[in-house]
Amino acid sequence: MGIYERWVLPRLIDLAMRNREVRRYRARIVPQARGRVLEIGVGSGLNLPFYGPGVQRLYGLDPSEALLAMTGKRVRGAHLPVELIHRGAEAIPLEAGSIDTVVTTFTLCSVTDPLQALREMRRVLRPHGLLLFAEHGLAPEPSVQRWQRRLTPAWRRIAGGCHLDRKMDALIGQAGFAIEHLATEYARGPRPMTYIYCGRARR
Repeated sequence: MGIYERWVLPRLIDLAMRNREVRRYRARIVPQARGRVLEIGVGSGLNLPFYGPGVQRLYGLDPSEALLAMTGKRVRGAHLPVELIHRGAEAIPLEAGSIDTVVTTFTLCSVTDPLQALREMRRVLRPHGLLLFAEHGLAPEPSVQRWQRRLTPAWRRIAGGCHLDRKMDALIGQAGFAIEHLATEYARGPRPMTYIYCGRARR
């Protein structure tokens, strides 16, 4: 791992994830979490203020040591118990059926194997457990899709593996989840980068 990936990229990710549009989707999704919660791609801890009193314990998983260090600073003032886990989402070190809610916000775009990661999320959820998600991905218009596919090879090299062309609802369904609610729309910004999938699914 080079200097860019270790030191520069985590700070760029933290900065990008602070924007108003991303915050709007966090505020829509994260407060729905209940019980024992696993957040996939906890990053620099920007979801922490949105968790409500119904959360008993939060497990924050992320493969980046630098981002987890940022989260560690925010955890000190958190209103709930938090355990940070340095690991990728493809192999979650938690017992099957041990989690009530999984939260993933703007993370599945950069996971190396999103289908395997989603299957792991389903494994750790209790029966009828809840997956809450806000992700960007493949747009419905062919003209936007063409740009997403053109841009992704270069974009993922500079943006921490971020793919612009993943169809998030299809991946969630393929992993065995039943989607209960799904809202899709363009957020503000360039269309290839801002088509949003926002909703919840059951194990």
